Amino acid sequence: MPRKPMTVAVLCSGRAPGLLHALSRDGGRGRAYQIVRCVSSDTAFADLAQVERCGVPTSAHPIRRFYEERGASIYGDPAVRAEYDAQMAELLMPCSPDLVLLDGYLYLITAPLLTAFPGRILNLHFSDLTLRRPNGRPRFPGIRAVHDTLAAGLPETYATMHLVNAEPDDGAPILRSWPFPVSPMVTDALAWKATSLFRAYAYAHQEWMIGAAAGPMLVAALELVAAGVVDLTRLAAAEPHTVAPWQLDECGHVTSPMPEGNSVAVR
Repeated sequence: MPRKPMTVAVLCSGRAPGLLHALSRDGGRGRAYQIVRCVSSDTAFADLAQVERCGVPTSAHPIRRFYEERGASIYGDPAVRAEYDAQMAELLMPCSPDLVLLDGYLYLITAPLLTAFPGRILNLHFSDLTLRRPNGRPRFPGIRAVHDTLAAGLPETYATMHLVNAEPDDGAPILRSWPFPVSPMVTDALAWKATSLFRAYAYAHQEWMIGAAAGPMLVAALELVAAGVVDLTRLAAAEPHTVAPWQLDECGHVTSPMPEGNSVAVR
């Protein structure tokens, strides 16, 4: 009997950089997985019309308005964030998603969402989450990850799809992209203390990563999970810093993290 497609809900903010790729260019959609809902934290969602034309119901759960109505700071009131996430979980429940995907979602996930979808929330993060500090935490978490990676002098950057837990960008890595080489311009900009040049390059480098990797990373991760190749229950129980992710190359081949693993092609 054919396996039922895995149902996926997407959370995004002003844009969902990998979603349109999955909706329009992936032959596995509808067979391996089905995207059943897209909710934006912003009222202005750049890809709204195109996502809806692909048959995915969309809605907004405006986070700034939510905070303003409660007279709270969007960056300083965890109780309001928990209330917001509880409402987000209620919005998603009617479509009963097997998986929740954060694609361009700019806010931390708190307990109500983590509890509603335990071990079933994935995030696309633009740094190498195999790089860890001595305490096991990620070396480059947060929305400034590309900036911080470049400032640290690393010669290349990576994107990582990972399981979400209670710590920022800390969950077990599932899939890592091919490397994005860093321009020698960064070394010069840092040596010259050319802050504007460095910031401009960091922005451009991140946009390069988003444009090139977001769609293929999203599709490859969904197909690995839908096929049962990646066991999210096992990953949720593992120490994140001990997990080796699968690898995605520029041609769409996914390679097992195990030395004897096979390479398979995804769309």
